[in-house]
Amino acid sequence: MDKNTLFSSFGKWISPICTKSFTDRIAMTGQDKYVKKLTTIAYLKLFLHAQIQQRDALRDIAVDVLSKGFQKELGLSSISASQLCRKHNQVDPASLESVFSELVARIRRSTSPTVFRKDFKIIDSTTIGLCLQKYKWAEFRQTKAGIKLHFRLEYMDDDTVVPEKVTITPAKKNDRTQMDALVNEIGVTYVYDRGYVDYAKFDDYCDRGIFFVTRTKKNAVIRSIDSFQLPAESAVLSDEMVYVGTPQKRMENVLRLIHTVDSEGNPVAILTNRFDLKAEEIGQIYRERWAIETFFKWLKQHIRIKKFYGTTERAVMNQVWTALIAFCLLVLVKLETQSKHSLLQIYRWLRTLLWEPVQTWIDQIDRQPERRSASG
Repeated sequence: MDKNTLFSSFGKWISPICTKSFTDRIAMTGQDKYVKKLTTIAYLKLFLHAQIQQRDALRDIAVDVLSKGFQKELGLSSISASQLCRKHNQVDPASLESVFSELVARIRRSTSPTVFRKDFKIIDSTTIGLCLQKYKWAEFRQTKAGIKLHFRLEYMDDDTVVPEKVTITPAKKNDRTQMDALVNEIGVTYVYDRGYVDYAKFDDYCDRGIFFVTRTKKNAVIRSIDSFQLPAESAVLSDEMVYVGTPQKRMENVLRLIHTVDSEGNPVAILTNRFDLKAEEIGQIYRERWAIETFFKWLKQHIRIKKFYGTTERAVMNQVWTALIAFCLLVLVKLETQSKHSLLQIYRWLRTLLWEPVQTWIDQIDRQPERRSASG
C-alpha cells in the first residue's frame, strides 16, 4: 500500500474498486446511459460507506452526503432518500457480484498458497430471516421469509477465511441444491457438514477426483469392510474402510469412516474419500471448519446484512454483495499492510479515521499489537 498517497482513509480503502474494468463494465451494460447525478460507482461508494458506518436507513445515507469530504469523494453535493431508493432497485446485482469476484481474485493473488492456504475449502450456508409481509418473494416458512447465503471459503491465513464463491437463494432452498455450483474443482478437498450429504454426488466426486470430508447422518447405513491400525496415543477412536447405503441403494465407491472428536470435544463420525492422510489429519481438517462460525458471526455483527434498505429481491441482493465487497476490501488492507491486527481492529480504525489522511490510518495499522502480560 502506497504510504505517500494523499487519499483519505476511505478513498484508499475503496481504491481497489475504482478500476477501469468496473467503469467499462458499467458502460457496456448501459446502466448509467442517462444518469447525470447518481452513477453506479457513486452509488457503490455511498453504500460501502453505509456498511462501515452501520447506517439504519436510506435517509441516514442521504444525510452522510453533507460531509464535505464525502462530497469531494462522490462528486455530489446532495442526494435524496428517494433517489437512493430508485438507484438501489435499478443496479444490476451481477455488476456487484463481478466486483466481488475481482476482489477475491486479487486476494488470492496476494496470498502465498505454500504459506497461508490450506489444502481444503469449507462449504456452508447461513440463513437471514426476513418479514414475510415485506419479502414475499423470499420463500422460507409459512410465517417467515428469508434468504440463504451459500459460501465456499478458503483460509487466507491461519485464522481468517475468505468467501471465494457465494450463491444467494431464498431460504427454502436446500443446501444440496448448491453443491454443483460450489463443489466442482478436481483435486480439491471440500469440508462440509451433514446438510450436504448426497451419496449419488459422493460417488460422482470419487469418480472425478474431487475430495470431501463430512459428517455422517445419524441414520446412515454403514458396513465396515476393513480397519486401519491406530497409534496407541491417537485421539482417533477408529479408522475404517466402509460401504455406505443399503444393499438396494449403496454407494459404488468405498469410503473411509473415522470416529474422533470435534473442536468442542464431542464425538463425531467423519466420512471421507481421502485415504492418503493420517486419521489425525482428517480429524484436524474437520475441526478447522470452526472458522466458518467465526466468519458468520463477524459478518452479521460488523457489516449491514441483517436489516435491509429495500424490500425487492434486487435491493436485497445488491446489499448483500455490497457487504461482501466491504469485507473483501478490509481483507485486502490486512494483506497489503501485512498487519498482525485483527480485521475488527482495522475496521474500527477505519470507521474512526474515515476522512483523515490515509497515513494516519496506516500508522495505526503498522503499530505492533500490544502483548498481554502473563499476569494480565
